[in-house]
Amino acid sequence: MKKTHTYKSSGVDVEAGNRFVKSIGQLVADTHRTEVINTIGGFGGLFEPDFSSMKQPVLVSSVDGVGTKLIVAFKAGVYDTVGQDLVNHCVNDIAVCGAEPLFFLDYFSTGKLEQNVAYDVIKGFSIACKENGCALIGGETAEMPDIYSRGEFDLAGTVVGVVDRDMIIDGSGIRDGDIIIGVTGNGLHTNGYSLARKVLFSKYKIDDFVDALGMSIGESLLQIHPSYLPFIREFKKKDGVKGFAHITGGGIEGNTSRIVPEGLQLAIDWKSWEWPAVFKLIKKIGDVPVDDMRRAFNLGIGLTMVVSPDHCDAMLKTPVPGWMEIFKIGQIKKIPE
Repeated sequence: MKKTHTYKSSGVDVEAGNRFVKSIGQLVADTHRTEVINTIGGFGGLFEPDFSSMKQPVLVSSVDGVGTKLIVAFKAGVYDTVGQDLVNHCVNDIAVCGAEPLFFLDYFSTGKLEQNVAYDVIKGFSIACKENGCALIGGETAEMPDIYSRGEFDLAGTVVGVVDRDMIIDGSGIRDGDIIIGVTGNGLHTNGYSLARKVLFSKYKIDDFVDALGMSIGESLLQIHPSYLPFIREFKKKDGVKGFAHITGGGIEGNTSRIVPEGLQLAIDWKSWEWPAVFKLIKKIGDVPVDDMRRAFNLGIGLTMVVSPDHCDAMLKTPVPGWMEIFKIGQIKKIPE
């Protein structure tokens, strides 16, 4: 007898996808701003912005993923934090340009759609979207059983924001002698996980408590990548601020150099702050060379800010949002001819 094949028997359950979309309706709606003019389920998210207060509005966008931090989430069975990671990472990337986020779109792909897992991921998106004041206006959920193993999924997200052209922050005003200020992070954020996992899971299991960290390996590695939007909102208005850099893959030097004009270089004082415990642990267990640590990780600095020397002291005395701390970590120098 000839076997009958259906879409569901091939591993894709359309009805399950429809049920999932309905289940997240309120999560998505809770993020909506007044500019959103349609509900979830359409072919495109509709957003009607009011740029009347701007002279020359410029849209700023960024797309990213979470990387192999997802494998830590799989091991721990914790799924809502990676959604927050993704939104915050994308928001930081446009905030350093001076932009305010408007809306976010996600892509969630998996081998088999598990309703509770996908719901937690979207819940993470909604939490971070509300915290950052941007609307979750659309997304794509895809079942691809021949690409992902059961229990695995991948994430990507795109944020769109806006900045008045005269208010764009691009580092073009950075000069020889300017000061580099570091803003603290809270862990690995979303970078360096391939190295961190290889090292830490060679000795520890996901639930192992480590005294030096004050928490389990899983808790440490799944700390949420923070949003620096509140900090940037506060400091971008101040005299003497010339640029911000979000410290992601490539480390402090690799990312800060992206905003430094040609002919200038960074002089980082690597002894000006102490590495958080998780980075010390990775270096010790893996015998990782310092240069590799600096390239792979943020080492406790999640954001850098370049300011004029005349305004540096005032910046350092300015109260900062929440748990963050700031301190001088280096200087801009002219490249010798």
